[in-house]
Amino acid sequence: MTRDNDTAGLSGEEQVTLRSPAELADALPYVLGFHPDDSVVMIALHGPRGRFGGRLRLGIPRVREEWPEVCDQLAECLIGGSERRGDRPDGIVLFLCQEPAEGESGRDVMERLRPLAQRLRTACGGFEVPVFEALCVSDRRFWSYVCPDRRCCPPEGVPLALPGTSVMAAAATFAGVHVRGSLREMEARLAPLGGTRAEGQERALDIAGSRLVPKILGGAECAAVREETLSLVRRVMDRLRGAPPIADPSAADVRDDGLLDEEEAAAVIIGLQDRVARDRAAQWMEEPDAEAALRLWRALARRCVGSYGEHAAAPLTLAGWVAWSSGDEPSARVALGRALRVDPHYLFAKLLHQACNEGLDPELLRQCLRRDAADHAVHAAVHEELRRLDGAIAETAPDPAGAEPVAEGGGLPERTGRRWPGRTTGPGGPTGPGASGAKRRTEGRARTRRRAGGRGTRSRR
Repeated sequence: MTRDNDTAGLSGEEQVTLRSPAELADALPYVLGFHPDDSVVMIALHGPRGRFGGRLRLGIPRVREEWPEVCDQLAECLIGGSERRGDRPDGIVLFLCQEPAEGESGRDVMERLRPLAQRLRTACGGFEVPVFEALCVSDRRFWSYVCPDRRCCPPEGVPLALPGTSVMAAAATFAGVHVRGSLREMEARLAPLGGTRAEGQERALDIAGSRLVPKILGGAECAAVREETLSLVRRVMDRLRGAPPIADPSAADVRDDGLLDEEEAAAVIIGLQDRVARDRAAQWMEEPDAEAALRLWRALARRCVGSYGEHAAAPLTLAGWVAWSSGDEPSARVALGRALRVDPHYLFAKLLHQACNEGLDPELLRQCLRRDAADHAVHAAVHEELRRLDGAIAETAPDPAGAEPVAEGGGLPERTGRRWPGRTTGPGGPTGPGASGAKRRTEGRARTRRRAGGRGTRSRR
């Protein structure tokens, strides 16, 4: 789930008044920065004029039995999060976005999701915050679950405005805000390669893992592998930087894939499972390095194929961090969300995801990263900002009774150690005891864990 606190593109200087469900439906991609496929989107409204505030997005749960619990969690997350910042919502706007399945119409989608919309309205009502509007967007049309007026919201739905023709589109263009396509298209840029290319890449990862894992775990050669990884990253970034720009994202990704061979990709992917190497790679976050680094991290995420899917957590998190550091929050959220789906316990991704959700200025993190390890830097920045926000709320709220306390470090569990899947790799390889009996590791070293069927190396950091 992603949670935001301000509009994705328009600053406070650009004010756009939305007067109808049609204008709300048209504004959604500009508020998020992309078209939200298969999503629940909730936006908090504040004040008598309904100023947009915090917002969140979650994929629509496929299992209907999960809907009640998910709805309660979404309402608590949006309303509770706003309250913790001292700005309780006066209302909420709800969107359910999903394209029809085969043999289904947009109206069928609307009716199928009606119980979900009603349950969300009930959950928000439990917090005494009304849902002013609830829209279903499907098949280039929208339906209102709230408006009874057939003149503006007929049963057959209302066509969405043509792209670029609305008031919101004009304001976004004036402000330099761009919609980055659909969520599905953004995630496709990070998805693993398929076909014969995937088979060749997996073989290269097998070879790289057999060569590098014993060195990383053995300790004596770990520093050498780290320098080898970072040197290779620099060379590939120089290669990407020298390629002429391509406007079409899909074509650009294909070109970048062609500039990175299987052996290079495998060596960097395995090398980035070392936390210290990854932390140093995270420092390529500013110009003139940021663009080439982001392209490389995306390309490496696409190379984490087959049984190496979890290895994508490192390049996906780096892609999310560089995108956020460069001002592209929508792309950052997509990358970090995918990293957490690949590995829900990956600490760097969890901390960055929370920092983004809490509205931290990425410059705070950049300052920390320039002098500290990534996990510690992000943890410290998040904790400091939450403490500042908590103090500000305490100063303005005379009776904090019942307020939800902010947990240490944002409430995220600290995971020590590193999971290295169980392949016997010879002396120094991952053949030691399980995590429950392992000793605390030294900086840059891995704790070992045997796991049947795994390959290569994995970092939980």
